[in-house]
Amino acid sequence: MKRTSNILIVAALATGAFLAACNRGEHNRKPGRIYMPDMYESRAYEFYSARLSGLKPVEGTVKRGELLPYHLKESDTALANLVKNPLTITPSDLKEGERLFNIYCGICHGTALDGNGPLYKGGDGPYPAAPANLVAGAKSGYTEGRLFHVMTYGYNMMGSYASQLDRDQRWKIAAYIKSKQPGAAAPSAAPANDSTAAK
Repeated sequence: MKRTSNILIVAALATGAFLAACNRGEHNRKPGRIYMPDMYESRAYEFYSARLSGLKPVEGTVKRGELLPYHLKESDTALANLVKNPLTITPSDLKEGERLFNIYCGICHGTALDGNGPLYKGGDGPYPAAPANLVAGAKSGYTEGRLFHVMTYGYNMMGSYASQLDRDQRWKIAAYIKSKQPGAAAPSAAPANDSTAAK
């Protein structure tokens, strides 16, 4: 009997405590004092702000998978003639170079690279000055490094294409142009090396 009464008392106390906890309701939403309110109720941080998205990369760093920086200045044309293509050009790279050339360069230089694109049309087009002929004349002797340099900085009436084409794309276009010039050798089908290593 005494054991049963003890069990009933414990059960009544547990039920009372449970009911008391359930009846607090409204007070649960006001926990009282917070030790560090600035950490508990922190303001949201907008990561993609105009200030942060406009920041340039740290000086001297190279993005993963990106070629090493091109350090020649616009006036360094003699040094540009000595620069070698850091990519191992494959037939698929030449195909991509042709596609990019037709998009960005063919409008002036023509798909035949003869300087007779839709903007010139033999002098009948809207552009009065004849673009450079890349397969004959002085420009046909340009090295891949010089072609890359011209695409990077522009030349005479031609503006820079560095903002439209990344380094890989400019090197592929330079290789494509060089492959169409007299005395061009066929590309090897060797696998591509790491693009971050300059040769």
